[in-house]
Amino acid sequence: MNGGRGLAVITGASSGIGAATARRLDEAGYSLLLLARRQTELDQLGLTRAMCRSVDVRDQAAVAQAIDEASKQFGEPKVLVNNAGIMPLAQIVDQTSQEWKDLFDTNCVALLQCSQIVLPGMMARGRGTVVNIGSIAGHSLYNNHTAYCGTKFAVGAISEGLRREAAAAGVRIVLVSPGLVATDLLVTTRSSEIRDSYNAYAESIGGKLDPATVASAILYALEQPPEVCIREIVLAPTRQQG
Repeated sequence: MNGGRGLAVITGASSGIGAATARRLDEAGYSLLLLARRQTELDQLGLTRAMCRSVDVRDQAAVAQAIDEASKQFGEPKVLVNNAGIMPLAQIVDQTSQEWKDLFDTNCVALLQCSQIVLPGMMARGRGTVVNIGSIAGHSLYNNHTAYCGTKFAVGAISEGLRREAAAAGVRIVLVSPGLVATDLLVTTRSSEIRDSYNAYAESIGGKLDPATVASAILYALEQPPEVCIREIVLAPTRQQG
């Protein structure tokens, strides 16, 4: 079952960008550790070199245990894709403090925790790549995105900080910042009016990016020579103006 390219760990791998990246890296010859809460969806990907584990990415001990298990089978991680995220859109006055906590814990703290698990080994070996999925909302502000934009601006800052910490050891930190992508992120947005407006805008510009397009961008960064780090890729539908 060993993939010749080594082990890639992907969080939020059950759908959207995570699932598309799992398929693309499987095709490229990687072994995979796929983490998400929905075990059935992970299993349905049907990837032969994949270990699938139902894990809450906010649980650092559970993530570390899964990575240790996969490492014993496939070798130490060469790639981490921090993809897990949520997007509860609303104005601040309409959100709860628990929603903010869940948002920052999932989009920021979990990313730090997963990175903390794999970086020491990567730095000791002098090679490895951490890919953080940011957003165009980490560059621009949008209505009803205040808290979400806060997390994605943070992901950008965290990525640059991690790069400065790891670069001298030969480890690459890549930030991938997509615009509108066809995922199920809106499921945590309670307002049907906001969801409808979001989808209407996407339709008006010809639709959202296919997650496979983002996965291809991730693979492009990974396939560069180890001495080349693509620090950030920003991609969006051509007609998306903001």
